[in-house]
Amino acid sequence: MDLMRFSRPTGWLLLYWPCTWSIALASMAGELPNFEMLGLFGLGAIMMRGAGCTINDMWDKDIDKKVERTKQRPLVIKSLSMFDAWVFLAGQLGLGLLVLLQLNLYTIMVGASSLVLVTVYPLMKRITYWPQFVLGLTFNWGALLGWSAIHSSIDFTACLPLYAAGVAWTLFYDTIYGLQDRKDDSKYDILSTAILFGSKSKFWLSYFATTSLGCLITCGINTGQTWPYYLAVSVAGVHMFNQVHTLDINNSNDCGKKFVSNNHVGWIMFLGIALSTLLKTSNDDKNENTNLANN
Repeated sequence: MDLMRFSRPTGWLLLYWPCTWSIALASMAGELPNFEMLGLFGLGAIMMRGAGCTINDMWDKDIDKKVERTKQRPLVIKSLSMFDAWVFLAGQLGLGLLVLLQLNLYTIMVGASSLVLVTVYPLMKRITYWPQFVLGLTFNWGALLGWSAIHSSIDFTACLPLYAAGVAWTLFYDTIYGLQDRKDDSKYDILSTAILFGSKSKFWLSYFATTSLGCLITCGINTGQTWPYYLAVSVAGVHMFNQVHTLDINNSNDCGKKFVSNNHVGWIMFLGIALSTLLKTSNDDKNENTNLANN
């Protein structure tokens, strides 16, 4: 279980939240999000995040033994062999496939295409200072899948701004995560946005937060959201900018805590979208009753 970081749910939750946003966004006015889909995507998020961690550890076992935070990982201390890792990876991917096969054909095809990103992401830290961008593309695929699971298609006017918001959000929180390892990563030629930005990290974090919030507002306008949605965006924005303001980029513990706190953004936005969708019908019914009374 250590190989899939099961005891640390932050990773799979950050993968899961964009799925829930999309599922809630795709719901019919006046309806709650589809609970069966939320459950399936939750299980899928656990399996795919675990598979991603396993692939990462298989790629990076020689690097991990040099970094303080990762030197006790199973493949480093040899509590598991590479063969064990391959078997475990196959099991996770198999369960992930079973989840995916419960969905419509369109979603199966879109979901399967994300495996390319899952596989190549661990390599990015060796060739670019922007592995967080590739992680964002990977971790927010659910912003497309959630909608397609409900409608068997993707409304790009809704899903592309949502996807872009998620990518910018991932750049935000994973840069904070990367700040924990800056010293070790620099020493062993591991690339990241945290190293690239250095002392200018807070400026870039503010930029990513602003971009994410702007994309969320665009998504809300395109999909006719009501006030709970924009309240959620506002609360999420306050939380993100508070992180930037209070962040000590030279304190690993503080960076770790700030990273974990990004789960608050996830559930705040999910509740905002779900309540906004419920209120759409309430407003429509109110307007209809008013018109009837006037007639």
